[in-house]
Amino acid sequence: MKIKTSAIISASVIGLLSTSIAAQTIKIGIATEPYPPFSVPDASGNYTGWEIDIANAICAQAKLDCKIVATAWDGIIPALLSKKIDVVAASLSITADRKRVIDFSDKYYQSGASIIGSNKAQFGSSPTELDDKIIGLQAASIHVKFAKKYYPNATIKEYQSQDEANQDLYSGRIDATQADALTLESFLNSEQGKNCCDLKGMAVNDEALLGEGIGFGLRKGNAELKSQLNDAIQAIRQNGVYEQVSQSYFSFNIYGE
Repeated sequence: MKIKTSAIISASVIGLLSTSIAAQTIKIGIATEPYPPFSVPDASGNYTGWEIDIANAICAQAKLDCKIVATAWDGIIPALLSKKIDVVAASLSITADRKRVIDFSDKYYQSGASIIGSNKAQFGSSPTELDDKIIGLQAASIHVKFAKKYYPNATIKEYQSQDEANQDLYSGRIDATQADALTLESFLNSEQGKNCCDLKGMAVNDEALLGEGIGFGLRKGNAELKSQLNDAIQAIRQNGVYEQVSQSYFSFNIYGE
C-alpha cells in the first residue's frame, strides 16, 4: 500500500512530492497491532492515525517514495535489521539499549508514561501503591523492563498489543496498565474508558528506560536516509505542516520541548 498524501498537507509540500522521481521505495514499518490515536487499522487492513499522517508529511517533504509495511510489534526491529523494512515508524522510544542495535532519527514527538486503573479502585502511581497489583503491559515494550525495576512486588502480565491490555482492564482481569500517556489518554476518552477507568498518575521519569522521545528507527550506517528524515522533521515543524497534522488529533503540543 503506497502512502497517500494527506489532505491536510500543504500544497507546496504536495508539489515537492509530485515532481520528485525516487530511485528507491522506502519501506515504512508500522506495528500491525492497533495503537490509537497513532495507528489504527480498518476492516480492510488500511491504517490511519497521527503517525501515519506524519509519515505522509515526512515522505512528501523529503521527496521519498514510501510504502507502508505492517509488522508485528515484537518483530519490528528484527524486520528492520533483516531489511524487510527500512524505517520503523511505530512510536519507538529512543533508548540506550536500542541505540546499541539500531540508529534513530531526531525525535518527532515526546510523551511520558502514565498508569491507569479501575475508577472503582483507589491507588496512585507510586511503586509502593502498585504492590500486589496485576499490571498489564504490551510485550517487548519499554514498559516491561521499567515495571520489572520499579514494581517488583506487582504481577506483570504481558500482551501482544496495548489494546488487549486495555480490554482486560475494562473486563477487570488486571488492576492497571502502563503505556504512552497519549495512547492511554485516547483510551480514557473512549466510551469503554470513560465507563471503567481513570488516570492514576504518571510513571517515574526514568529517561534511561523510558527514552529520550520518539524517533524513526533505522539500520546503522544509513546516514543519508537519517539526514533526509531529520531535515524533513525540522522542515515540517517550521512550515506549519506538523502543527496542521497534530491539531487534528491533539489539543496540546505533542512535540515537547
